[in-house]
Amino acid sequence: MSRSLPFESLPNTRDLGGMPAADGRTIRSGKLIRSGNLAAASAHDREILASLVGAVVDFRSDKERAEVPDPAIPGVRALVLPIIEDLSAGVTREEASDREALRILMESPSFAKGYMCRTYEGFVTSAAALTGYAAFVRLLLNGGERAILWHCTAGKDRAGFASVIVEELLGVDRETIRADYLATNRYLAGGIARLTEEALAEHGMFGPDAERALRFMFTAQADYLDAAYRAANDRWGGFGGFLRDGLGIGDKERDALKRLYLSEGV
Repeated sequence: MSRSLPFESLPNTRDLGGMPAADGRTIRSGKLIRSGNLAAASAHDREILASLVGAVVDFRSDKERAEVPDPAIPGVRALVLPIIEDLSAGVTREEASDREALRILMESPSFAKGYMCRTYEGFVTSAAALTGYAAFVRLLLNGGERAILWHCTAGKDRAGFASVIVEELLGVDRETIRADYLATNRYLAGGIARLTEEALAEHGMFGPDAERALRFMFTAQADYLDAAYRAANDRWGGFGGFLRDGLGIGDKERDALKRLYLSEGV
């Protein structure tokens, strides 16, 4: 799986380096980094980012970025590629989104879970997601010596699915991809517990149903990833079709990505 990096205040920032990929090779270290938003980065963290990262890709909405902006990091190029156009409670984290929509979703765990599954289906079907993820992969094709880091708010959904795309393109097997996606729950365990407690208190909705609904909103779930894969099958004839026809990434581009990001030799 991806490897946690030694940041003070960025618990879900992980290097994909070392993950087993195509042809018995592994992903190169220090090249591909997934993360949650960088707003909490300490001075020490910003120094590490400045030395390691060449470009930061922010998948958040305009409102999210306005409310919680990334810090400026000298020498690091910042790019904005929004994946979701509308407010999406639990995924985008604008105050207006979380306050009212979460209250509604907290009433039904099954509705909350279905809502998240539909969000993931949108990652492979919506115009915004297709445009954003296609531009992201094109950026990877022009990677330089330093790492490319991508993030959303928590690094769970939009950035998590971007990681799935990268790992699929580089030939990581599905079992490893799934394990890496779910590992977010371990890295964010403290934050998930805090968000759940705060939401319960703010809305005055206590009990097992409200807590279960929030867990569906704030955690990575295998069912969400399965929903995206099913949607890719239905819309594009498979995940390979999604990459090829949805994102415009053919064999030539996949081979180029492997040359850039996989270790030499077999």
